[in-house]
Amino acid sequence: MNIDLIFKIAAVGIIVAILNQILIKSGREEQAIMTTLAGLIIVLMMIIHEIDVLFKTIKSVFGV
Repeated sequence: MNIDLIFKIAAVGIIVAILNQILIKSGREEQAIMTTLAGLIIVLMMIIHEIDVLFKTIKSVFGV
């Protein structure tokens, strides 16, 4: 796995956590939840390619 990808995912997590806390403390719980969901979607979009590569590797190893 690419180390840069791990750092990018960590950066998204940190930003989402900070925004989440700011929104919760300002009484905007619904926006905090939406921010968390958006962060999750961003991370999933970042790792979809890696998951695809993993499945293709597994298929080739087992000859499926």
